[in-house]
Amino acid sequence: MERYICIHAHFYQPPRENPWLEEIEIQDSAYPYHDWNERVTARCYAPNIAARILDNQDRIVSIVNNYADISFDVGPTLFAWLEKQVPDIYHSIIDADKLSREKFSGHGNAIAHVYNHLVMPLANKRDKQTQIVWGIQDFVHRFQRFPEGMWLAETAVDIETLELLADSGITFTILAPNQACSVRKIDDGDWSDVSGSMIDTRIPYLCRLPSGKWIHIFFYNGRIAQEVAFGGLLDNGETLAKTLLSTLSEQPGYPQLAHIATDGETYGHYHRYGEMALAYCYYYIKNNNLATITNYGEFLEKCPPVREVRIYENSSWSCVHGVNRWKEDCGCGSGSNPDWHQKWRAPFRGAMDWLRDTLATIYEEELGRYTANPWKLRDDYISVILDRDPGSIEIWLSNISVHSPSQEIKTKILSLLEMQRYALAMYTSCGWSMDEISSAESVQVMLYGARAMQLSREVLGVNLESAYAKILMLAPSNVLLYGNGEKIYELLVKPEIIDLMRVGVHYALSSMFEDYHELAKIYCYNVRRYRFEKYLSGRQKLVIGEVLITSNIVLVSKVMYFAVLHIGDQSLVGSVLETREKDDFDTICHEVFMAFNSSDIVGVLNLMDKYFGNHEYSLWHVFKEEQRVILNSIVRHTVTEVEYYFKQMYETYFPVINELSETHVTLPQVFSSIIEFSLNTELRDGLMAEVVNIEDIKSMIARFGKWNAHIDTAMQVSIVSNKLNSLMKSFARAPEDVAALEVLKDNFKVLEIVPFEVNLWPAQHLYYTLSNKYFDIMKERAAYADSYSSRWLEHFISIGNILKERGL
Repeated sequence: MERYICIHAHFYQPPRENPWLEEIEIQDSAYPYHDWNERVTARCYAPNIAARILDNQDRIVSIVNNYADISFDVGPTLFAWLEKQVPDIYHSIIDADKLSREKFSGHGNAIAHVYNHLVMPLANKRDKQTQIVWGIQDFVHRFQRFPEGMWLAETAVDIETLELLADSGITFTILAPNQACSVRKIDDGDWSDVSGSMIDTRIPYLCRLPSGKWIHIFFYNGRIAQEVAFGGLLDNGETLAKTLLSTLSEQPGYPQLAHIATDGETYGHYHRYGEMALAYCYYYIKNNNLATITNYGEFLEKCPPVREVRIYENSSWSCVHGVNRWKEDCGCGSGSNPDWHQKWRAPFRGAMDWLRDTLATIYEEELGRYTANPWKLRDDYISVILDRDPGSIEIWLSNISVHSPSQEIKTKILSLLEMQRYALAMYTSCGWSMDEISSAESVQVMLYGARAMQLSREVLGVNLESAYAKILMLAPSNVLLYGNGEKIYELLVKPEIIDLMRVGVHYALSSMFEDYHELAKIYCYNVRRYRFEKYLSGRQKLVIGEVLITSNIVLVSKVMYFAVLHIGDQSLVGSVLETREKDDFDTICHEVFMAFNSSDIVGVLNLMDKYFGNHEYSLWHVFKEEQRVILNSIVRHTVTEVEYYFKQMYETYFPVINELSETHVTLPQVFSSIIEFSLNTELRDGLMAEVVNIEDIKSMIARFGKWNAHIDTAMQVSIVSNKLNSLMKSFARAPEDVAALEVLKDNFKVLEIVPFEVNLWPAQHLYYTLSNKYFDIMKERAAYADSYSSRWLEHFISIGNILKERGL
């Protein structure tokens, strides 16, 4: 068969990590998830490892790992997050690539990705080189093989980038059809113009480069890709399959490839259940033997190019003006704010370019003291980024120079390299993609710039902030409150800057609520406790301590002293000092304790000022994540009381409310609020019960209808899905336990009555796996009159019917 199919998914998320903490802090806009990475994972990355294939009665006939069939790339910064936060999903993706190599003649589905998703034509050659080196090494580290292809962010391309790819051993890349300029048979005849996406996308092309090297390019089918990403092609997997197949000749006479490339998030996040359409598309093609599924590496081996291509430089897949979207006011944006301008883009890039070039000079001069090639060292730094183990870092540092560097020099070298790491990160393309310079994406790249400047200031005493801010002043905002980039930096970026003192403040304040070990890890910092005393008196608490704080990134350390007083609830005051006179710590503790034990709060505060500096820190100086935990802990009792009062009001005024309802009088808003709050609380508690009472839940849901009240769907869906998926996971640890299976069945019955859709793909995946492993065994045992196995089968089949699993 000479008809081939390949679907490429580009998986990427804008980086959201706090550059000082190396973690994503809670994002309210992603509720009920912790952050947007977690939300997109639940909707896309996770479902694609267990995509359900349904029959015409919507019953599950199979569950497949899409990553084992499709071509894909994963942005390295996203991959690092997946590895740390959801290792099971991360390893499923890695395993899928191994499986694909078995299926596709040794060619894996995964291809590499430039490291920071920067727009390559707008970068200087040095940064392009590092992006490619880091992208390749990140790939090798994860997949344990060299990548054949590499994805270019936004498919933005120029000849210099292709030269660097070829020089690095990359065999192919993927571009949009509008990026092809002209084609011809290899070394044969005149060039034919294919402008306007007129290129034949069904074959690969050879692109000769000025150096004499070459690289292969696949141009995806733009029309179908657009329909998948922005149309309705993912509404039906069979329709997607037929649309792809329609581009291939029935008897082509030579191998033809129908292929598309879109954002991977299209399959599940942008289009709900898109992963199921993708899975069914492949299922339909394979089961009906309509074409051969392949990936780019295998197809290239089977069908070497017979035509060569010339490209349009400085072109991309998401800007009709080339790459202007990431450097000027070209008119391209999200479409959400059509009246807004993007005049801020040019000066914003100008500010970043100035900062990059200034930092480059500093870096080259300073690191040149320790190595002959500072830029080669930056390329090599990816090995440290991938392995922050202290022993590995020490070995890496020792290889820089024949002389063993001092701790101060080690910190300086690492700080300079981290400065460069963030000088690259601040060019992440999403910083310019949106409509407004105050967007979260633009602020994020400013945070990276702020971190880079902080490192230059801390290590070398060079302050670049005021000059940088002056350039930002030239970047006008569409939001009157902000005015320009300088004010955005002042209001949204500077308050986020963290140093070791701030980490010490966080530790001191949070130690009032957290029982830290002698050696505690706070994000990317280690805190070693030298002295720590805690005193209690009723609701009041006092802590006094001395700690050593060390950055695990640049290995800088500081000793800090602190005293914190908790008067009650959110009333928290703290003093933190970096240095103090060599007073006797025991004497200080005793003096402060005596005042505290005498309930002399003013005296305690005066002593804190005397020994530890002004008590200027409060709960609001705790990092966002722990601040939420502490506040929730403080208000938990209050919330319980409020819920009780609402319930009392509901019961007390029910006769009045009911009478108004019976006479069709519009309920006052206060009554409607009481009803809605109380009913949602009641439903929440009912759904969270160890075993759900189905009749009670039915009655609760009916009351919502009676009072025309709204169910808090986000909260209730989260409760049901988390509970049922967790119960299934627990059962999977002891899958022959009939009693546990019966409890599981009773809880799953709630799905038959709740008026909202619940995300149960993890439970369905586990059920499918357990069914394949245990069902036939239990069925065979039951055939020999084993009553235990018969009961197991009865309950298991009941759950399968609820989950719409077919074939039992």
